[in-house]
Amino acid sequence: MRRATPAAPAPAPAPAARPSPPSPPVQRIPASTTPPPPPPPPYDPGPPPPYSAHDPHPGPGGAPGGPPFDPRSLTDGQLDELTHRLIGPLTRLLRTELRMDRERIGRLRDPRA
Repeated sequence: MRRATPAAPAPAPAPAARPSPPSPPVQRIPASTTPPPPPPPPYDPGPPPPYSAHDPHPGPGGAPGGPPFDPRSLTDGQLDELTHRLIGPLTRLLRTELRMDRERIGRLRDPRA
């Protein structure tokens, strides 16, 4: 006697597709009867200012009416202080440039370090 094989379950009915909500109305701007304004003229800064021996932005040692700043007149202590104040920012800039070069060529890790 043969056994009856169980029938495969009937597939579940697909959910009924809901109609999409109507799209909101689009308000169009009526065509203007006035012509658009002309484009602005290109920027022309004019010629650069003439050279002046007077420094408009004097450094820390020179006043606008005083003697000009002479870096050779710095003492050894002032040179050391200036060096220590500049070494941090310059080192950061140099390291950033080297890292960007390594990224550009595809070697993110420095094998020497």
